[in-house]
Amino acid sequence: MWTSGRMSNAKSWLGLGMSLYFWGLMDLTTTVLSGTPTPPGKLEALLSDKPQTHSRTKRSWVWNQFFVLEEYTGTDPLYVGKLHSDMDRGDGSIKYILSGEGAGIVFTIDDTTGDIHAIQRLDREERAQYTLRAQALDRRTGRPMEPESEFIIKIQDINDNEPKFLDGPYVATVPEMSPVGTSVIQVTATDADDPTYGNSARVVYSILQGQPYFSVDSKTGVIRTALMNMDREAKEYYEVIIQAKDMGGQLGGLAGTTTVNITLSDVNDNPPRFPQKHYQMSVLESAPVSSTVGRVFAKDLDEGINAEMKYTIVDGDGADAFDINTDPNFQVGIITVKKPLSFESKKSYTLKVEGANPHLEMRFLNLGPFQDTTTVHISVEDVDEPPIFEPGFYFVEVPEDVAIGTTIQIISAKDPDVTNNSIRYSIDRSSDPGRFFYVDITTGALMTARPLDREEFSWHNITVLAMEMNNPSQVGSVSVTIKVLDVNDNAPEFPRFYEAFVCENAKAGQLIQTVSAVDLDDPHSGQHFYYSLAPEAANNPNFTIRDNQDSVRKQHAAKCCNFLKDDFGHQFMEPIL
Repeated sequence: MWTSGRMSNAKSWLGLGMSLYFWGLMDLTTTVLSGTPTPPGKLEALLSDKPQTHSRTKRSWVWNQFFVLEEYTGTDPLYVGKLHSDMDRGDGSIKYILSGEGAGIVFTIDDTTGDIHAIQRLDREERAQYTLRAQALDRRTGRPMEPESEFIIKIQDINDNEPKFLDGPYVATVPEMSPVGTSVIQVTATDADDPTYGNSARVVYSILQGQPYFSVDSKTGVIRTALMNMDREAKEYYEVIIQAKDMGGQLGGLAGTTTVNITLSDVNDNPPRFPQKHYQMSVLESAPVSSTVGRVFAKDLDEGINAEMKYTIVDGDGADAFDINTDPNFQVGIITVKKPLSFESKKSYTLKVEGANPHLEMRFLNLGPFQDTTTVHISVEDVDEPPIFEPGFYFVEVPEDVAIGTTIQIISAKDPDVTNNSIRYSIDRSSDPGRFFYVDITTGALMTARPLDREEFSWHNITVLAMEMNNPSQVGSVSVTIKVLDVNDNAPEFPRFYEAFVCENAKAGQLIQTVSAVDLDDPHSGQHFYYSLAPEAANNPNFTIRDNQDSVRKQHAAKCCNFLKDDFGHQFMEPIL
């Protein structure tokens, strides 16, 4: 019969092993006599906690499981247990053989005594149990003295593993001003020890750093806010250290820690305020529309969307002259020119500017108002402007026979600046390349410098310049359009030579030729022609001319009744014009 058990020099008897050892002793006589092996099912029944009826069935085995503590650090092999056959009389005739998981590598057996030892360090977290088989042979013949039987060596846990946070360090965010008890994050630690044996894997959480701002639930690891009205603007970042300790947190338990970096996220709990209640700015009167005058800034301790600003002009005498826009990147108010400015018209403006948060949170409205105002004084600076003409365009009519040096127009310009500098006049010669005109340098009198001829140039477009005497770089200009009026200074002309023929039998009053003349003068002042025969032909009784006055360009008829002969006797009509 097989028996097994722990020796008395072990640290403690394991309940199951000791029970089976004694069962084997109690049934020693019956088992030896019967020699019948105990079936595994009956073995399990023997190991059960239920009340058993101990029948005297014959068996040669009583087989069970051994327990051995992990992490043995002694120098000698660790004694596990002893196998013994009832047929062993102590004379060394029985040979014990061990096979199965770890046999010969982790566990060895004394083939004479049946003592089992562990020869390697055992770690339950690496392997919790080993299944082995034992045989008892006749050393001389090799014949089995006992049938092969299977048993288990279980590695008994000790508290050799501290809890570990597998996901740390943690990063979490919670809104500032959150109520006490607001959940921030849950941390979890695991313990590799046996959760079914003692408290080795029973973890309890505690906070080592981060009080009084945060707390941790000892069972769940949920971190919560513990202090009311935590202000991001006062303190934004928190480093919280959480400890997980096994053995239920008792003395002697192993502990692991993790870091939780908690950031307070912003809420809109700070109203904007202008650091300056008065701004002084200046702008040149020549500044173009939309140009920047200056910037105002309302400071907001919040950030992101909670610090966004909207600037508006709410009062003042410059609302029609200036505008304000919000720079979305820097949240400043940019004041710009809305319409052209004039130092001579208005030298200063006052604006009342408001800066407000467009995004509000209802629960913090009592901390407001979430807007503020400032006053902006803007001075308009004088700029040395070029002279301006009054009027801004001149139209002049002058007859073409005007005498040279005649004043045809007085050109007038003035300095718009308060200094009112003297003005000098001149003509842009590129606009009057023929130099027909001249302007008096001081009076602005525009005069003719050459004879005018409407038939050559009926229009003149010249540019008169005006510059400040003390600053010649400031030049103004005005266009002067001159229309040259016609006078009747051109005689009519026949555009071509006329040649007429008349038959010898022509009758008196017969039309011989129609003639016409042209005049370069304007039809309104010329081209009313009167036709007559030249003096040398006026006394010729053979021809007459009639003046047709029903047309602007008169056409006339000449009549003849005279025939001429050439030197050869040929007849021909003689044209008389």
